Amino acid sequence: MSVSRKGRIFIILLVTVMVADIGYLLVQRARNNVRIQQDAAYSRVPDVALVQPKPAPPTMSMTLPGTISAWYEAPIYAQVSGYVKMWYRDYGAIVKKGDMLAEINTPRLDAEYAQAQADLKVAQAKYGLAAITATRWRSMGQSQAVSGQSVSVQNANEQSAKAELEAAEHKVAQYQAMIHFKSIEAPFDGVVIARNINVGDYVGAGSGSMNANGTASELFTVADTHAMRLFVSVPETFSSMLRPGLVAKVSVPQFPNKVFDAKFLTVAKGFDPNTRTVVTEFSIDNAEQKLWPGSFASVTLTAPADKGIYTIPTGALVFQEHGMQVATVDAADVTHYRNITVGRMSDAYTEVSAGLSPSDRIINNPPADLMEGDKVRPVDPEKGYLSTPAAAGAAGEGDEE
Repeated sequence: MSVSRKGRIFIILLVTVMVADIGYLLVQRARNNVRIQQDAAYSRVPDVALVQPKPAPPTMSMTLPGTISAWYEAPIYAQVSGYVKMWYRDYGAIVKKGDMLAEINTPRLDAEYAQAQADLKVAQAKYGLAAITATRWRSMGQSQAVSGQSVSVQNANEQSAKAELEAAEHKVAQYQAMIHFKSIEAPFDGVVIARNINVGDYVGAGSGSMNANGTASELFTVADTHAMRLFVSVPETFSSMLRPGLVAKVSVPQFPNKVFDAKFLTVAKGFDPNTRTVVTEFSIDNAEQKLWPGSFASVTLTAPADKGIYTIPTGALVFQEHGMQVATVDAADVTHYRNITVGRMSDAYTEVSAGLSPSDRIINNPPADLMEGDKVRPVDPEKGYLSTPAAAGAAGEGDEE
């Protein structure tokens, strides 16, 4: 084969390779354009995860902290000033109404009482003399032996002496009442839960015992614990469940395996503007005296829920100028926004009282740019997308139906 023929063959092969390469590039480019157009068309339709409304549980339940107090609890202060002579009831003592708790030594009060009694005797003597004198002058006045003016003066002296006698009698009665307060007595049947005095302590009238810092405290605290009061601050969103007949389940740290029943007693009918809670009071029978005043309580409230309520993930909510809405998908996978009425809300789920039916398909976490009438592509979410602990718990409550 000649050199010129070999050159032609080489050129032909080279041209063939170039033409094939160009053809391949053109075909690949055409395929890429088609793929890009397909990807663009696919991307214009967003992938969405769909959920359906679930009937709310037949009951609503929540657990709140509470405080247990005595049915009656009375701090007892001194009504007279003096020194503690003796105390007779210690912490935990069971007392009956009128039982003596302590005695107070009041030398000053005793002296004043003795003075008042002496003043009463003086007033009685003065009144007796004024009465006799006035009677004589009235007799002489009838015989015109003395002037009418003199008789009037003696009558006035008698009335003045009588008024002084009555004042002295009231003074003695006042001291007698104060003398009674030398004995500190139990105001009702109960138990002594505090004793803040010792023999020799100085106590002031109306101010209790004085400690080293000069501040006052009650002498005793007596509590009636035949029944207990339970106070719970209930959030505003759950206040509808607070009604007569509601029974709460109560547990306390000292009896972790025992549950006490607490019956609804009353509600404050006013919310604290700082916490948006309302104080609710329950009563607990305490015949066995197991519960003590001041105990912390874990309170579980359970009540029938309103019918016709559905739950949806809170992430499905859309707030626009029309109010609270959800994005629904019809049979043709077209988006439609629908107004709803929401009830109680939590991090995981929200209750809807109007605007939904069980067959609705709702977009969970809809894209921010999703518009009315947009086409969407329902897909199964990745594992874990709807399985967060909070969401799983909400789903579990709905499944209990």
